[in-house]
Amino acid sequence: MSRRTFLKNSAAIAAGAAALQGLSSAVFAAGDDVVKVGLIGVGGRGTGAAGQALSTEGKVKLVAVADAFGEVIDYGVNQISNAVKGKPNEFNPADVQKFSGFDAYQKVIDSDIDVVLIATPPGFRPIHFGYAVDKGRHVFMEKPVATDSAGVRSVLENAKRAKLKDLKVGVGLQRRHEASYIELVKQVHDGVIGDVIASRVYWNGGGVWEPKRGRDQVKTEMEYQMWNWYYYNWLCGDHICEQHIHNLDVGNWLKNGFPVSANGMGGREVRVDKRYGEIYDHHAVEYTYADGTKMFSQCRHIPGCWNAVEEHAHGSKGTIHLAGGNARGCHIDLPNGEKITPKGKSDNPYQVEHDDLFHAIRTGAKDYNEAEYGAMSTMTSILGRLCTYSGKVITMEQALNSEISIMPKSFAFDAEPPVMPNENGEYPIAVPGKFKGV
Repeated sequence: MSRRTFLKNSAAIAAGAAALQGLSSAVFAAGDDVVKVGLIGVGGRGTGAAGQALSTEGKVKLVAVADAFGEVIDYGVNQISNAVKGKPNEFNPADVQKFSGFDAYQKVIDSDIDVVLIATPPGFRPIHFGYAVDKGRHVFMEKPVATDSAGVRSVLENAKRAKLKDLKVGVGLQRRHEASYIELVKQVHDGVIGDVIASRVYWNGGGVWEPKRGRDQVKTEMEYQMWNWYYYNWLCGDHICEQHIHNLDVGNWLKNGFPVSANGMGGREVRVDKRYGEIYDHHAVEYTYADGTKMFSQCRHIPGCWNAVEEHAHGSKGTIHLAGGNARGCHIDLPNGEKITPKGKSDNPYQVEHDDLFHAIRTGAKDYNEAEYGAMSTMTSILGRLCTYSGKVITMEQALNSEISIMPKSFAFDAEPPVMPNENGEYPIAVPGKFKGV
């Protein structure tokens, strides 16, 4: 019997005993076995995810970590160790296996682990997810889960394989684990605001981190783009994909579906220097669902403008407003002046998404798999990018079946990335009307 089978069976036995004692199966199972964890991607989100995994109930051990850049690994592991110091699952950084390079993900997944945390730049996630499913590992992967259509199709196919293998898969769309969102979205699904006619979703802010390395600090173009990954589509997907996916996913959740077409516009207004690679700094997209209803989407990275990170849906009987928790005013407005607010308290959803995944792993919960909606909300984001870049109306079917890949042909620091600068260090920027979307 494998450790993974033992973990599942012991949790099931514990669940029965816990029921007799009035205890939760998750708490009771905590003393039965150790969930062994591997981490791929030792940046800020990766170290955060590892700390949260180690903070779930029960015994959890960080076994191995990987990053393309070996120089960041010790710092990242120490950050994780400091985050859990004094907690039940604290560890000695010297006891963790460490791997670097483009093939390091294989070494982590091949290690003696139960679950792998995938927090690499988004372009790599379909590759890493597929290998994890091959090896029978449970998975937590950050959003978005891909940067092009081929990547989304790969994730969807591997999501099916994961179900057949009874693997649990979590995706870092933490709003789906936030109590106030869950409570109010359920009321929308129960018909409290009637039919959802339109929604508005926003991620408007001043921007993200500046490029981390200059050309004089690296040896190759691949290394340069990897350090500054947010600014290259094959790695990031543009900020409509990397960031705005959270809001687009809520819009899809409210509709219990995904758009069938979209059109939009965007560009580079202030992020024009060549150090900002090829991505836009603003997008506005109109999505259409199968019933003809619309989702209006904005995302912007321009300082000094109106900022909003929130979601709204307008129904035939009322309106829902969602903005990241009770403290920021999640509520439903009804025509009679009644306001419905969440009754419960929202715990940190970044922690709750790991609590839920590890509970599913320990108890053997059936069909715990967030990869499908994670992939389709990723595809919603990619569809929006293709529309703003091309200036065309594009259907979801066209986009999802596109054979255009934006990934490199090979992965090595001396390999050529899919987009290269000219002699002045400038990258080609998508021009609407000229860019080929699909």
